[in-house]
Amino acid sequence: MSEFVQFLRLLQRNKVTLILVPLITVILCYFLVRRLPDTFESHARIATGLVDKTDQVVTKAKDEQDQQIARKFESLIQVMRLKRTIDQVSYRLLLNHLKGLKDSTWREPVKELESMSKADKSKAIALITQKYKNREELFLSKPYENELNNIIVDMGYGANALREKLIIYRTGVGDYIDIEFEAENPELAAYVINTLSEEFISDNSTRVVGNNKKTIDFLQRFMLQKLSALNSRMNTLRNFKIQNRVLNLNEQAKSIYGQMADYETRREVAQKDIVALAAAINNIDKKFDPTERKYFESALTGINQKIIASKSNLRALNERYVVSNFDQRLKFSIDSLRNQLTEEIDEATDKYAYNPMALKQDLVTQKLQMEISLELAKSSVASIQGELNRLNRKFDGLVPNEATIQEYETSIDIASKEYIEALQRYNEASLEFSFPVYLRLIERAMPGEVQASKKMVLVVLSGVISLTFCVFVFFILYYIDKSIRYPLQLANATERPVLGYLNALDKGSNVSLSGMNASDDRSIRLYKNLVRSIRYELDNEIDDPKIIAVTSLSQGVGKTSFVVALAWAFSKINKSVLIIDGNFGQPDISKLNPDSSQIESFVKSNTVIEASAGQIRILGNKGGDISLLELADEKAVGDRLQVLKTQFDIILVETDSLTAMNKAKEWITFSDRVVAVFAAGRSISDEDQSKIQYLNNLDAKFSGWVLTNTEDIPEQAGKIGKPVEV
Repeated sequence: MSEFVQFLRLLQRNKVTLILVPLITVILCYFLVRRLPDTFESHARIATGLVDKTDQVVTKAKDEQDQQIARKFESLIQVMRLKRTIDQVSYRLLLNHLKGLKDSTWREPVKELESMSKADKSKAIALITQKYKNREELFLSKPYENELNNIIVDMGYGANALREKLIIYRTGVGDYIDIEFEAENPELAAYVINTLSEEFISDNSTRVVGNNKKTIDFLQRFMLQKLSALNSRMNTLRNFKIQNRVLNLNEQAKSIYGQMADYETRREVAQKDIVALAAAINNIDKKFDPTERKYFESALTGINQKIIASKSNLRALNERYVVSNFDQRLKFSIDSLRNQLTEEIDEATDKYAYNPMALKQDLVTQKLQMEISLELAKSSVASIQGELNRLNRKFDGLVPNEATIQEYETSIDIASKEYIEALQRYNEASLEFSFPVYLRLIERAMPGEVQASKKMVLVVLSGVISLTFCVFVFFILYYIDKSIRYPLQLANATERPVLGYLNALDKGSNVSLSGMNASDDRSIRLYKNLVRSIRYELDNEIDDPKIIAVTSLSQGVGKTSFVVALAWAFSKINKSVLIIDGNFGQPDISKLNPDSSQIESFVKSNTVIEASAGQIRILGNKGGDISLLELADEKAVGDRLQVLKTQFDIILVETDSLTAMNKAKEWITFSDRVVAVFAAGRSISDEDQSKIQYLNNLDAKFSGWVLTNTEDIPEQAGKIGKPVEV
């Protein structure tokens, strides 16, 4: 807070500058802007269709996010502000002047344009028209095109000049783009906006149609490529099936597998029949003795030949039946031949080839039938096994074809999905691009209305800006200024209290013992009041008599004036005061009082200086390169000073500055209190730190600082110390 107050005081000291600079700026600005022409502003509006999809025949199912829509609006606005777009307006404006269209020329032509001949204008019209149709920029590397560009710029039709007065923005979160332009002519403002809108919409529509056509063409080519790939893979599969005689691999495999299962079932049935028939025949044979069997076999020899022939035919026919996969037509033949064989067996039975005692006729008949069935069963097993082997070989041949066909079918499935996706994208793009939504100028610009004058605003702004600039400059100066101007700054920098401060006096002010009493100047009165405050602080530290040494960090800080004024202040409270000029290098007090006694003589003699209450006496010196202890030894000097303390209440000693550290220290050794003087406006250097440390090491003997030559500080009294940080 204190720093802010100090900055305000700095501004107060420079208040004349803070008043004059803005005032001069305002006056200059007024004369500069008073002849500015009035301005007219026009407005137009473009519908984009990005938010309001009422006019769209086909809309996307998924709505776009606000962020995506905002990016599209920003892209449209940036395209409209491109130099390439605004150049189209510049070309139109220049062509109006070149063609002499009176209703479209609102500015006076520049000298280069007026000096053109008809041939030059025709040449310029041809070039500008070509650039306009091709939407090209003027190449500044070509001299002639650079010359035309300079004419456009001088006329104020350049892209940068138009862009400065052009405002393009989206209206809230709506579907519209607003365009505003400001010009010195209402017709010009409307013409620029309408022309810019038309050129932008035309360029945008061309780009939309071109991009849509490129997209559809690409998707169509892509779709046809996928269709060609699908057809190629289908043809490959078809040719493979033809070459390998594969009709339907899955059905063929199922059919072969079913046949194999059927044959295995029949083989098991036949094997069971063989075992059963063999056992039955064996049981019948056991019932006949050898003689009966011999008779039986001899009696039936002729009939058996027929039966054997029929059995052979039946066996062959049965093999054909098995190989033909049990064809029903062969089944009828087998049944017919089996019936014939039964009749032959019955015939053999009807002949009495058996002996009269043959009661086992039925067994013989059963045996014959069983033998026939056994032979048929054995024949069937062999045929069925052969057919099973053939089917297994055929089934094994289908496995490689199955793997190849699966590979082909998988590739066909992938190609089919790719084709369907490409076709879907093509159809969607065709449907969407068949009904494109173009930008529309829904509100054309009309001749602009005159705008409120900005002259007063510019004048006020000039004053505010200049004032702000001045304050900023003073702040920078304050920030980089390390000089000490206020007591609190000095207390913070030295970490010791400040007894008080003294205001700066004019060069003509008479700060002497007689002048202090006689002068009635305002600055002198303030000076005396401030000295009284310092006197009070010193007088209350210890009882009289006391020796007060006054020193400083450097020369020229107002130390002599302070000593004289402090002596005057002590004399006003009826104290006897002695001023000793201990500054041998710069004895200003001695020069002001040439008739005073000399310290050199006083130390070496036993003279006594008389004193009375309220009286001030001065003890000067001869000057020169000498110090106190060079006049006499320490004991002698101490004794003589003790004599003075018995005669005077207050002894003020002006010592050398601490630049001559040894000379000042000799006086400080014999002093009861030490006061250091610091001139306002000076800074504490690195070399001063050792001197300040020396004073701080004096502890209670060092009373504090006195700040001299201060300005613009309100009158105050009392000791000021460094603020305590909590």
